[in-house]
Amino acid sequence: MQDCSEMWIDSEPQVKDYFEQQNMAQLLATRQVEIIRVPEYKEELTVTTSVYGMKPMFGFRNTFIYDAEGQPCYKTWSMGAFVDKAAGKLKRVDEATMQSMSLEQQLEMNYRDRRIILPHAQGETLEPIRVLRADIDYNRHLNNANYVRMAMELLPDDFKVSGLRVEYRVAAKLGDSLVPTLYRVDGGIVVALAVGDDVSAIVEFT
Repeated sequence: MQDCSEMWIDSEPQVKDYFEQQNMAQLLATRQVEIIRVPEYKEELTVTTSVYGMKPMFGFRNTFIYDAEGQPCYKTWSMGAFVDKAAGKLKRVDEATMQSMSLEQQLEMNYRDRRIILPHAQGETLEPIRVLRADIDYNRHLNNANYVRMAMELLPDDFKVSGLRVEYRVAAKLGDSLVPTLYRVDGGIVVALAVGDDVSAIVEFT
C-alpha cells in the first residue's frame, strides 16, 4: 500500500514538479485500515490508489488491495500533510497545482475520525523501543509502517486484528527511544508511542 501511494505521484507530473521545485514532501498524518480478509501466501493481488480530495495543506486518498476475483481484502483511507522539507513545517500548495490534480471518486468504506483520543484510564508502560537505521525512510524519519509493526509486536498472541487507525504526530528519528503505553479499551487496544514528553504516534487496533 505504501509503495503504491508513493508511486502515484509519477502519474501527476505537474504536482511532482511543483513539489521538487518547492522542496516539499507529503508526510502521512493518518491512516485507517479495514481488514476484510487476510490473503494467503502466493495469492495474486492488485493494489490501487487514488486521490479523492485535496486542500492547500492536505491530501486525501484511498488505497485498496483486491484479490484475483476483484474483491477487496483491505480498504484504507489516509490523509497526507504537505511539508516544507527544509523548515519541517506545513506549506500550502498553490491553486494552479491543486487544479491540475486528477481527483477520483471517494471509495466506499467505514470512514472514522482521523484523530484518536487517548483513554483517560492509566495505561501499561512497556520497555522502550530503539529506532534503528533499518527503520528510517528517505525523509530521515521512522517509516510510518514501522510504527504499526512495533505496536503490533505488543499485542497479546490471541488478539485478532480486524482494523486499525494510526495518527502520526511527531516524527521519530534515528536513535530515538519510543516508549509504548498500552491501553485496553472496549473492542480493542490502543498503543501510544512517545519520544520524551511528545506522543509520536497512536495506533488503535480493533
